[in-house]
Amino acid sequence: MRKAVCGLLILLSLPAWAQQGVHPVTGRRYAGVMGPAGADWLVRPEREVEEQPDAALDAIGIAKGATVADVGAGAGYMTWRLAERVGPSGKVYANDIQQKMLDLLRRNMDQRKLANVETVLGALDDPKLPPGAIDLLLLVDVYHEFSEPQPMLRHIRESLKPDGRLVLLEYRAEDPQVPIRPEHKMTVAQAKAEVEPEGFRLDRVLETLPRQHILIFRKN
Repeated sequence: MRKAVCGLLILLSLPAWAQQGVHPVTGRRYAGVMGPAGADWLVRPEREVEEQPDAALDAIGIAKGATVADVGAGAGYMTWRLAERVGPSGKVYANDIQQKMLDLLRRNMDQRKLANVETVLGALDDPKLPPGAIDLLLLVDVYHEFSEPQPMLRHIRESLKPDGRLVLLEYRAEDPQVPIRPEHKMTVAQAKAEVEPEGFRLDRVLETLPRQHILIFRKN
């Protein structure tokens, strides 16, 4: 009972935006993290058509020998594609906050005989990546789920090399025809307003995918 009361007091002491699970800058409601039960949805066959992952990576540009991070990697849908593109001389950090997801990802990488992937168990506010090591950090349908986006972005920035890129793929909230719940969409304006104050600048917006923005940020 005492723990419950203490927890309630802590909650009530938080600012209103934190209590409601919304971003303090834009008022966007956080979507929440998908659990391991949703792993099948992450690898659904329709995703190839809906999200065109290989076309997305072609547009972003993944260099051989690069060090990349797949944050919120889940079961590794994008991880194995990144690992193949960077090649044996490159490295992929596959991050998630759920160990069960990372266990599933590890099995998937082993089945594909990919030895250049290192799994990293992160926290809600910190991906736990090595500082100044990452050429490209990828968030595919992930950023909108962050419950601690501001400290998370600060740690992400610390992990990037001086010329490193942060890339978000997010379903277009500007398009009412995109068939996904509103809290799982973002506008370009929302992403810019939330990410840039944490030491980034929006470098490019690519609209080559059927349903998602490709938002490329660089460090200020």
